Amino acid sequence: MRLRCAAAILLLSFFVLPTLSQETPRDRHAMATNHLKRVAAGISERSLNEIQSLSDWKESRSTYRNQLLYMLGLDPLPERSPLRTEITGRIERSNYRIEKIVFQSLPGLYVTGNFYLPKGAPGPLPTILYLCGHAPHPLGAKFNYQDRVAWYVANGFACLILDTLEFGEVPGIHHGTHDLNMWNWLSLGYTPAGAEVWSAMRAIDFLETRPEVDSTRIGLTGISGGGAMTWYTAAVDERIAVAAPVCSTITFGSQAAHWRADGQCDCIYYHNTFLWDFPGVGALIAPRPLLMMNGRKDLDFPPDGYHEVFWRSKRVYDFYEAGGSVREVDDDVGHTDAPLFREEAHRWMWRWLRSSTEPFPEAPVSPVLETAEDLACLGRVPFDALNFKIQHSLTKPVSLQPVRSAADWRTRRAELMGELRDKVFRWFPADAIPFETKRMRNTGGWLDRYANYKDVSFQTEVGVRIRAQLLTPKKPSANTPLVVVVKRPGDSLYFMDADELLPLLGHCIVLVVNPRYTETENPASELTNIERTAAWVGRTIASMQVWDILRAVKWALDEEKVGATSVMTYGKSAMGINALYAALFEDRIGRVILNDPPGSHWSAPALLNVLRVTDIAEVAGALAPRRLVSLTDYPKEFDHAGGIFRLLDAANQISMVGSLPEAVALKEGISTHSK
Repeated sequence: MRLRCAAAILLLSFFVLPTLSQETPRDRHAMATNHLKRVAAGISERSLNEIQSLSDWKESRSTYRNQLLYMLGLDPLPERSPLRTEITGRIERSNYRIEKIVFQSLPGLYVTGNFYLPKGAPGPLPTILYLCGHAPHPLGAKFNYQDRVAWYVANGFACLILDTLEFGEVPGIHHGTHDLNMWNWLSLGYTPAGAEVWSAMRAIDFLETRPEVDSTRIGLTGISGGGAMTWYTAAVDERIAVAAPVCSTITFGSQAAHWRADGQCDCIYYHNTFLWDFPGVGALIAPRPLLMMNGRKDLDFPPDGYHEVFWRSKRVYDFYEAGGSVREVDDDVGHTDAPLFREEAHRWMWRWLRSSTEPFPEAPVSPVLETAEDLACLGRVPFDALNFKIQHSLTKPVSLQPVRSAADWRTRRAELMGELRDKVFRWFPADAIPFETKRMRNTGGWLDRYANYKDVSFQTEVGVRIRAQLLTPKKPSANTPLVVVVKRPGDSLYFMDADELLPLLGHCIVLVVNPRYTETENPASELTNIERTAAWVGRTIASMQVWDILRAVKWALDEEKVGATSVMTYGKSAMGINALYAALFEDRIGRVILNDPPGSHWSAPALLNVLRVTDIAEVAGALAPRRLVSLTDYPKEFDHAGGIFRLLDAANQISMVGSLPEAVALKEGISTHSK
């Protein structure tokens, strides 16, 4: 009988008692990563869907071009400074000559290349600009691609072949995010694609100065990184008459689904601030002739991606009634410039850059290969070269200027908030979703002696859940603040930093929040893949954590209805800055408490484009007249924030104290000692 009763109680509890979640930190990590894949897929599925006619496209085209330039780090375009072109040598062959060309696409940004000119061909000539892929050689990538130009020169084309930024004679850093954890490239909105595209545009400027070149008949081609630069350069520079990129066609949805971030160089992508996809690049080339060539076995540029780019781009070509000028060719090969691709490129350039009455030359061409030493343009690295630091200046990072009056600051603050919404946090969801709170199994152990303990997870985006631990006083007073403690990865070996929070328990409502990607130990390779994938959908890990903090505050106040008399956030190092940004978008946060904050986004946290808009010290000033407190010395850069607080007669609202209890208790009349 007793056993039957126990069984009945157990059965009843299954139906009546609330089910406790068995979610794990690794589950929540997978949810966040899978969400990135879904968001990328959604961007791809919507690509160009709003364009339903040629008039739609003509109305949108300039916006697309300007946005692409911005996402490449080229808006505003750099000044077209003098090229300072030098011909440092010539190689004479029976049927052509090679000029060794050096120019500066920006002062100090050196570009090296070889200019092939056929002898005896009537000019001005159709011309090929060949952009190298990433084939390393200390004397320039052009050495590895010289065979690509032989056919063109033998058949009456001029051809300029350019070294890459990474593998040029004056090399620059290229794998900043891929290899070197240079996450401030995201904050700068910098991609080496911007420098490569600008140098290609300036190469066209050079070609226009040459009497041998017909500047109305310039074709552009290249493989891999050179193929990606072919896409981008042709999209933003209409002087390119014909384009033929090889093994370089993506959609962000395909890249995320195949998780290909670790297989790609930094230049392959633009930072997707405006949340659109690669078919928009193809549409910008329309109606000019475009040949896409890809390998079906290319792991970095899979068929599902390049096929989708083709048919979505072709819709815009069809609006122009130019469907025949866009074509897709693939072969059963990997990431290689297969013989089929070379022949197709030759035929494509011949068709569109030569007279249609001229028969295509069928005879093969056997290239004469030069040594790398003979093709080299420079004997030494110029003393004023900035190739290795162009990432610091190309996107024109902000320099904070003193604010002269409160009225000027109000104007600037409104502008700042608009820019943050448009360029940094554009992806923030507009639609409210349910929290779908789940209670966790953890009871809090001895913490329940100090406060009522609840361990939950809830949604911050559809399918993304974060963990939060809520501790409410057993005997709340009339003045009970909510302190939102935002955890960093590895903040505690235990499930809570209880020692630091003990003085607050029973006197404050404490919400300990783990934003996404803070609960699990992740190797650098995994975080690199996540961060780079996030940039494809206009985000960074830090910006997603800002959103999670916003949702946590909203959960506590609106869903849990904790009844706090005030709200404050607390975060260490870069996480404190994430909480600071959350406060800018949530007026109910009256105080931000920092601990060892960085002085600039040049170090952390990485937020897309933020250094083109502002820096941490100005954002700290934007909190005024709400309270800002630090438990450590402010970096020198925060003097700028102090100036803003003073302008608003709120100098007493920015301060430093020695402990978290002091920071919480300031002017709150809160006792932090048990009675």
